[in-house]
Amino acid sequence: MELPQRIAVSQLRGSTTRASGQFSLVPPIHFPDAAREAFAVEFGRFLDQTDGVAQPEQLFDLLSAFALKFACPWIAYGSLTPDGSFLKSVRRESAIMLNYPDEWRQRYVEMGYGRIDPIIKASLKRAGAFRWSEVHNDASTTEDERRVLDEAATFGLRSGISVPLRGPNDSLAIMSFARPWNREFPNKTISYLQLAAVHFHLRAAKFENPNGVGEVPKLSVRERECILWVTRGKSSWETGKILGISVNTVNFHIKNVMRKLNTVSRTAAAIKAVNLRIVEL
Repeated sequence: MELPQRIAVSQLRGSTTRASGQFSLVPPIHFPDAAREAFAVEFGRFLDQTDGVAQPEQLFDLLSAFALKFACPWIAYGSLTPDGSFLKSVRRESAIMLNYPDEWRQRYVEMGYGRIDPIIKASLKRAGAFRWSEVHNDASTTEDERRVLDEAATFGLRSGISVPLRGPNDSLAIMSFARPWNREFPNKTISYLQLAAVHFHLRAAKFENPNGVGEVPKLSVRERECILWVTRGKSSWETGKILGISVNTVNFHIKNVMRKLNTVSRTAAAIKAVNLRIVEL
């Protein structure tokens, strides 16, 4: 098997123009170069640390440490059955892993909140990461559903985001990150937490199917360029400006990458491209 070709960020640096994102599951990142580089370094370190990890709980611990750098002491990951319920409730199994406060976990189970959890309902409908406050304020959220979020806040989980993680055969998992205060998550934080969640999800899938990697797909130079800028949180509009091509052309290449890498979102394709060493951060 040929070694996959790599393309580095330093080879593709260019000026960018701010604009509303198009065709992007990752919120566009607009912040100073120094801050952007710091986040990129932390994310790159997280990816390096997960190389060679042999156990799901080790991967979970690394993700917990990464999330803590973004002031998120609590995270939860769970795979859903087709009816929208979690597969298992055993801590630190690959189907569900979490470090939420024990008192809240006990209350959640005792009250049967899994049946009315608005985060689950929202994850079934949404494509990208979302803030819990958006769900709480949504007109379609019932009072009973809001009570789940309100009670979570009394146990310390006062703000959070969740990331729906879709896979083959309509499978779905949810990764959530929570904080002990009400301050909203900035877009830049959501971007990197979402990338980390997708990476965790893909690596967790390898534990379930360790022989499912196969040969590294071949991407064209333009496909590698486009998916690289997805890993940098750029919208299709921004990527087009960097590369001097149209938005439609960018979307065309990203869709090709998604197809070649057998992924259902551009975020998953970006992380898989990094994992396969097709691109480098």
